[in-house]
Amino acid sequence: MELTIYLAGQIHDDWRNEVKKAAEKRNLPLNFVGPQENHDRSDQVGVDILGEQPNKFMTDDAASSINNFRTKLLLEKSDAFIAFFGESYKQWNTAMDAGLAIQAGKPIILIRPESLIHPLKELSNQATVTVETIDQALDVLGYVYE
Repeated sequence: MELTIYLAGQIHDDWRNEVKKAAEKRNLPLNFVGPQENHDRSDQVGVDILGEQPNKFMTDDAASSINNFRTKLLLEKSDAFIAFFGESYKQWNTAMDAGLAIQAGKPIILIRPESLIHPLKELSNQATVTVETIDQALDVLGYVYE
């Protein structure tokens, strides 16, 4: 049984590749989807599709609506959800996506370091499972196949 896992989190480093490589190493039958990882494409998709916008607010708003459409579609087709919070970036989008997953009733694995226990306590309380590392998240997914 192959599961589709939505990977929510910042797009500025290669944590998704770490997840994918670790899943491969464990021979887990997982398919991964997530947000647009090309930052420029994500920011400009509204202009690319709808044309030039009158100001920065409207440019961001147009991109946001299209990115939200993509996220909602892929999230709803996913079997489970990983929300990755690291130390380096403010991650409002990750928190919003996790809220959508909670609202959709998706099983959620929240990955966050010990230093973010307090700021993420409410979100952690709503997640299905909270862990501190990618390896622990994959241990949880691996347990599904035992």
